[in-house]
Amino acid sequence: MSPNSASRAEKLGYTNVKVYHDGIPVWTKKNFTVLNIKQLKEGWIEKDMPHVLVDVRPASEAEKGFIKGAVTIPAADVAKNIDRFPPKEKKPPIMIYDQKSGDDAKAAAKALVTAGYPMVNVITGGFDAWQAAGFPTEAGKLATTMAYVPKPRPGTIAIDEFKKLAASIPPDTILVDVRSQAEANEGMIKGARVIPDAEILDRLAELSRDKRIITYCNTGVQAEMTYHKLKEKGYNVAFLNAKVSFDDKGNYVIEP
Repeated sequence: MSPNSASRAEKLGYTNVKVYHDGIPVWTKKNFTVLNIKQLKEGWIEKDMPHVLVDVRPASEAEKGFIKGAVTIPAADVAKNIDRFPPKEKKPPIMIYDQKSGDDAKAAAKALVTAGYPMVNVITGGFDAWQAAGFPTEAGKLATTMAYVPKPRPGTIAIDEFKKLAASIPPDTILVDVRSQAEANEGMIKGARVIPDAEILDRLAELSRDKRIITYCNTGVQAEMTYHKLKEKGYNVAFLNAKVSFDDKGNYVIEP
């Protein structure tokens, strides 16, 4: 887990806590990540965020009920049908679910990660959890063709504009690093404020509504989560949808 999460776990009494210092950018090069059904529904489907949703159950089972927008391909067929997926160079966020246990979804996710896809997620609880939560489902034939058309996400700031702001932060702008304090200690942009995403709603008093707020993290994921939280509170906010890393001299590098 992250340093911030590890600290919270230790405060709860856990003693065998390990920190993965390389973080999500390195992890996703060789591993898949997980999303729960609420994150899929609220963070991706309802916000119309471009992604590929894959149902890896047998087609005959999936046709009895599936999540709207899902494409069918049995888990056993994923590895030998990689060409059916959008090009990995487009970095499509791929969401995979099965019926319940996740074993089939995990096998399919591993095949995609091995093939070089960098943003593969397994939906915990699968279709059973989705249905049990009362979320909408459909029945009938599923699509078999996968399409992914990336588009600018609401609230994003261009990398070039971000670099200009970071080089000389204007008086009317607050640059917020939403990583953990431990991560920020290893390198951060001069003049930025460290307010971890997990703490943002408890520290709103530190942010002026009269200024523009720009958030960033090491992948863009936490920055976007913070963006939505602040947007709902009425702040003038944008986020950097890119990877930000730091060298041993503290200089930052941004990758799309």
